Amino acid sequence: MTIGILFLLLFGCIFMGMPIAFALGFSSVTTILLFSDDSLASIALKLFEALSHHYTLLAIPFFILSSAFLSTGGVAKRLINFAVDAIGHVRGGLAMASVVACMLFAAVSGSSPATVAAIGSIVIAGMVRSGYPESFAAGVISNAGTLGILIPPSIVMLVYSAATEVSAAKMFMAGLIPGLMMGGILMIAIYIVARMKNLPAQPFPGVRQVLRSGSIAMGGLMLIIIVLGSIYGGIASPTEAAAVAALYAWLVAVFGYRDMGPLKNIPWRHAQEPLARCLGRNLWQISWAFPKSFWDEEVRKVVLDSVKVSLMLLFIIANAMLFAHVLTTERIPHTIAETIVNWGLPAWGFLIVMNLLLLAAGNFMEPSAILLIMAPILFPIATQLGIDPIHLGIIMVVNMEIGMLTPPVGLNLFVTAGITGRPMTWVIKAALPWLSLLLLFLILITYIPSISLFLPNLLG
Repeated sequence: MTIGILFLLLFGCIFMGMPIAFALGFSSVTTILLFSDDSLASIALKLFEALSHHYTLLAIPFFILSSAFLSTGGVAKRLINFAVDAIGHVRGGLAMASVVACMLFAAVSGSSPATVAAIGSIVIAGMVRSGYPESFAAGVISNAGTLGILIPPSIVMLVYSAATEVSAAKMFMAGLIPGLMMGGILMIAIYIVARMKNLPAQPFPGVRQVLRSGSIAMGGLMLIIIVLGSIYGGIASPTEAAAVAALYAWLVAVFGYRDMGPLKNIPWRHAQEPLARCLGRNLWQISWAFPKSFWDEEVRKVVLDSVKVSLMLLFIIANAMLFAHVLTTERIPHTIAETIVNWGLPAWGFLIVMNLLLLAAGNFMEPSAILLIMAPILFPIATQLGIDPIHLGIIMVVNMEIGMLTPPVGLNLFVTAGITGRPMTWVIKAALPWLSLLLLFLILITYIPSISLFLPNLLG
C-alpha cells in the first residue's frame, strides 16, 4: 500500500505539471507523515545529509562553472576549427568534425545540452552554408551532443555515484571507451551517408595549419588532460579535479583567450603565437587585469548563471535523496528485488525490462532525477543477479542519452529547436534516423560488459 501511494503521489504530481523537485519532496514528506514511523525532524536531517555527506556531489557546481566559462568563451569555436582542419577534407568531413568537436567539448563540459548549444550554434549554420541539408546537420548535432553525459567527466555519472556509492573515478574510466565508440559509430554512419548523398568535403589546409589550429585549441584541450589525467593517475579525486577545472577554465577564458573580462578588447603583442608563448609576452597586462577580473560584469554573470543552475540541480538531488530515503526506510527496493529474484528472471531478461523502464522514464523526466529515483530500486536487483555496478551505471547513462532525444522532455531537442528556429516536430524527424544508432549502441553496451569494464579493470 505504501509503495502504491508513494509512486501514485509522485507521478500524479508530475503529470499535473509540478516541478520534479517539488513532486519528489511532496510525495516523500506526505508518505513519511502518514505511513512512516520517521519523525518530522528526520526530513530536515535527511535534506541536510543529502548534500553534506556526499563529497562527490561537490564536483557538480565546479563542473557546471567550468562548462559555463568555456561555453561563454571561444573554446568551442577553437575546438571546431581544429576538428575541421584535421578531418574536414574527408567526404562529409564537416559533419564528422562536428562530432569530434562534440566529443572534445563533452570532455571539458560534462553536460549534454551545453555541448549541443556550444557546438551546434556554430556548426549547424556552417554545414548549411557548405551545402549540407539543415535536417542532416540538426540530426547529427542533436545525437552527437548526447556524448556530453557519456564521455567523462559527466555530471550524470556523478549523480549515479552519489546515489549508489559507486566510485566516480571508476565510472569516468568506464565511460571513456563507450564514448569514443559511440562517436566512431556516428562518424562511420556520416561517412556512409555522405558517400550516398555526395555531400561536400573541405580542401585539406595542410599539416602546418592543422598543427597551428591544434596549438590554438590547446587551451581547451589541456583541460581534458588536467581533469582526466589527474583522476586516472590517482593524483586527485573527481571533486578536486573539478575545482581545478573551474579555476583553469576561468584563467583560459579571461587571460588566455580573452573572450571575456577586462582584457577582452585590448590587443596583445604577438597574439597569433601559440597560447603559452603569447601569455609569457603579456605578463604585465595579466598582472594589471587580474584584480579587475573578479568584479568584471561578464565574469560575474557567468558565475551567477552557474550558481542558479547548480542550485536547481542540487535542489532536485536533495529531494530525490529524501525520496530514496523513504524507499530504503520502507524496504521498497528490497521487496521489489526479492520479488523479481523469486520470479527466476535471468540477468539478460532483467536488463531488457530495465532498459524498457528507463527508456519510458526518459520521455518524461530529467536524467538526474531518473537516476536518483531508479538507481536505489534497480541497484539491489542487479547486484543479486551478478551485474557489475559499474556496468549497470554505464547502461543507465546510455539510456539517459536516448532520453535526451525523446519527446516531450528531450532537452537536446529543445536546444536544437532554439538554435535552428524550427518547430519541435521538425527537429524530432531530423534526429530520428540517428536515434536508431543509439538504440543499437545500447544493445551493445548492455550485453557486452567488457566495453564498459575494460578500462576500470585495467587501471584498477
